[in-house]
Amino acid sequence: MDKLTHSGRHHAATLKAAINPNAMLRRIFIVVAILSSTISVSNVAAAEETTEQVFTHHLKAFLDRNMEENLKDYTEDSVVIIPNAIFKGKEQIRGLFAGLFTEFAKPGMTFKLTEQRVVDNVVYISWTAETADNVYEYASDTFVVVGGKFAFQTIALKVTAK
Repeated sequence: MDKLTHSGRHHAATLKAAINPNAMLRRIFIVVAILSSTISVSNVAAAEETTEQVFTHHLKAFLDRNMEENLKDYTEDSVVIIPNAIFKGKEQIRGLFAGLFTEFAKPGMTFKLTEQRVVDNVVYISWTAETADNVYEYASDTFVVVGGKFAFQTIALKVTAK
């Protein structure tokens, strides 16, 4: 009976975790970590430099709100995962950034990169920002670079509307 009770509790906990947004984000990060660990990187130093160069280009394009330069870092197979949405391919990713660029173009915007880590073909950043519409109290992105482009990107944020 104890095994059955334990099994029932386990399934209930699994179901509860499946509908918990925080648990979903943890699973997304685990999937990204697994995907990035399965990608072979022959020269770690070269991979880190290339990965960092791709990210640096992306950050400049984002802060300049330059859509065409921003999209150069993605492919038709790229996937961006944010809370409650997934964007696949350049056109869907363009839609995501169009909204962000509009918001971040308003007067008074501030952005601060608070952490950046590069390991092999993975970039992790955390940042804060404030726009005319929102306060981004905490945000983090994880990027997986394959062939000099973002194959995967996840974004987690705590945003408070003004």
